[in-house]
Amino acid sequence: MQALQVLKIRDFKNFILGRFLYITSLRMVFTAVGYLVYYSTNSKLQLGLIGLAEVIPAIGFALYAGVMVDKSNKKHLIIKAEIAYLLSVILLTLVIYLQQIGNLSNRLTILLLLILMFVGGIIRAFNGPAQNAIIAQLVPKEQLVQASTLSSVIWLLAAVTGPSVAGLLLYYSTPTVLFAIVIGMVMLSIWYKTTIKSTPVMVAAATKNWSAIKAGIHFVLHTKIILGALCLDLFAVLFGGAIALLPVYAKDILHVNTLKLGWLNSAEYIGCLLILLWLLIMPLRRKQGLVLLWAVVGFGLCTLLFAISTSFWYSMAALVAIGLFDGISVVIRGNIMQLYTPNDMRGRVSSVNSIFINSSNEIGQFESGIAATLMGTVPSVIMGGCITLLVVVIVAWQAPSLRKLQY
Repeated sequence: MQALQVLKIRDFKNFILGRFLYITSLRMVFTAVGYLVYYSTNSKLQLGLIGLAEVIPAIGFALYAGVMVDKSNKKHLIIKAEIAYLLSVILLTLVIYLQQIGNLSNRLTILLLLILMFVGGIIRAFNGPAQNAIIAQLVPKEQLVQASTLSSVIWLLAAVTGPSVAGLLLYYSTPTVLFAIVIGMVMLSIWYKTTIKSTPVMVAAATKNWSAIKAGIHFVLHTKIILGALCLDLFAVLFGGAIALLPVYAKDILHVNTLKLGWLNSAEYIGCLLILLWLLIMPLRRKQGLVLLWAVVGFGLCTLLFAISTSFWYSMAALVAIGLFDGISVVIRGNIMQLYTPNDMRGRVSSVNSIFINSSNEIGQFESGIAATLMGTVPSVIMGGCITLLVVVIVAWQAPSLRKLQY
């Protein structure tokens, strides 16, 4: 298959293998922590606070991290970030083990989990933009679209694998075993990253940080195609994401065990993965901007269908459909970021992207926890789906260049 020719590039192949292991470990931790918090406290608010604890540093450090990515050797920065994450997972494993044997109270355990998730947010602020920015330095420009699409496929494959494996381990084993496996995966990911060649620094070290930050923000705000794509995803995930409340749906509405909770966590990513595999074989050739807008409409409508579900299989189908539409937007948005961003701004633009995109998951988790507490679980998800549809209308009106986009 022509799209897989990019895997013949050794550095990119090793990067992708390491990326798969790292993202799988992140998703396993996300599923396990959500399970432990909600099933020990029965509090939707506590579930939301976990997301908030990670998103505060992820946003707070993002712009500075983007400058550091552009001013640093990206390979070395990624390795340092993953070593820091490895240490945080080791501490997380210790906390869970002490709680399991009765040496830590639930209250102290939650506090320590919040602290460690906060640390994870700092790490992610640097690692996410670095991993996005390094792709363009590992492959020739003519293979950049294929590399970007394949990177998205691998991310989603990891996002499916992580929750599924976590659900199996939580059902048949213990959280301590789960975190021990995560430690091994992160160590292997670090090893793969060490085999990648060092990449050139794109911005002089003497460049003032604040000037570099302003240049990155100015570029994003004045590139309407990038800004429109980011806004679409930000508000769709912020208000339309149902993933944050899956532990609540699993326990209180669908009445299923942790094994099925793992599958629910994976369902959206299964749909995403299926459509990305299809797009690898049959890439979009025309009117990508218009397709992006309709994909987000589909995302919002399927969120409404999920909201009213009381059946496990109906919920699974709705989440898979959400993933299908989200996968289309993932590919188009990723290609926009890679094709319209200059090499010397990739770190900064990726950091702004992380504020809009990656952090919206955790802000959305907090928003969902608050909304579900105040309004009830089902009404809060219905409201989110409606807001998503409204956002599409506003972006289509305000960003005609995105509506007309074709690459």
